[in-house]
Amino acid sequence: MAALIYSLCALTCAICTGLLWRGHSRTRFRLLFWAALCFAMLTVSNALVVADRIFLPDVSLATWRLATTLAALGLLLYGLIWEGE
Repeated sequence: MAALIYSLCALTCAICTGLLWRGHSRTRFRLLFWAALCFAMLTVSNALVVADRIFLPDVSLATWRLATTLAALGLLLYGLIWEGE
């Protein structure tokens, strides 16, 4: 059951990434670009959760997961600050 939930979370992030990229390509609104990058990194983070919990239970990928999540939020924060002017 946990594998299904982890996979659905990764799939949801991937779908959000695709929708944000599509919105950015149509409108060229820069904040959509930064949000799409953020969700792309969150998709990687969720994929690492699946790999960590399901495929590699003996190896801890917690540091990598947290680093990618921090990078994703950093990208979104950068976009919010610099594109908000």
